[in-house]
Amino acid sequence: MGKLLSIFAVVFLFTAFKCDDNAGLTQEQEQQVLTNLRQTIENLASNSVCNENTECKYIGFGSKPCGGYRSYLIYSTSINVSELEDMVETYNSKESGYNNKYGIISDCTMVTPPTSVICENNTCVAVY
Repeated sequence: MGKLLSIFAVVFLFTAFKCDDNAGLTQEQEQQVLTNLRQTIENLASNSVCNENTECKYIGFGSKPCGGYRSYLIYSTSINVSELEDMVETYNSKESGYNNKYGIISDCTMVTPPTSVICENNTCVAVY
């Protein structure tokens, strides 16, 4: 019975902590995970090209400690948009969790989204 209880305890602990894929990482390691993910997202978006304005989009990117996005990522629909959106959602969630976990502070200035995005020289650009 004691062995069964020990196995149950190990399984319970594994299950309880598997939701946090950063469990056991130091703050510096968690920051590196965020940096790597941000770079991957920015690389994907920068590889997008456009031929017309309707292909250009933007998405809120990052999570400020006071709330709101850190910036808006500009991209075109020439890339895998659902992959980009999933990665941005993951990044935003991870950064929010990181900010809460480590008590990160910022200037709390709200970032304004672009009024529009246009295609210039096959690159989407923000208009403010």
